[in-house]
Amino acid sequence: MSIRRLLAQATVTDLDACEGWYATLFDGPPQARPMPGLLEWHPDVAFGVQVWREPERAGHSTVVLEVTDLDAEADRLTAAGVGHDGPQPASAFRILVLADPDGNRVVLTGE
Repeated sequence: MSIRRLLAQATVTDLDACEGWYATLFDGPPQARPMPGLLEWHPDVAFGVQVWREPERAGHSTVVLEVTDLDAEADRLTAAGVGHDGPQPASAFRILVLADPDGNRVVLTGE
């Protein structure tokens, strides 16, 4: 198997409401709208995050993203109005746990 790209997916009920939340998280609009009900952000050529409208499964996804400066991301998200409890200790890294409008867990991890 030769994997060229990885896409994580979060399922949501209201794509319009979640588009703004994820645009804030990724600091910009989606890079792709490959089909109705699907948005994609590609912060790197090797991976991406899909936000997919699927109401019956919404709110049960987890996306984990390692960032280079967890404190800076926490500050940026606070300034943008994204609520969180601040960076928390974990094993080797610290984590910042977020929840999108449907309750999907988005975890930022870093030192």
